[in-house]
Amino acid sequence: MIKQIAWNTFKNTGSIDSYLELTKVENIEKNISKNLEKKETNNIEQNIKL
Repeated sequence: MIKQIAWNTFKNTGSIDSYLELTKVENIEKNISKNLEKKETNNIEQNIKL
């Protein structure tokens, strides 16, 4: 969704900076999701060992 917003912003403004910033935000969100999944997996594994 953010990628589409970034693309539309770029088309409307012609500013590549806006596009790049929004794609960076998208990447940050993906990394946060991956880290949360890892933490959940680690917590589950620790609970199973108990």
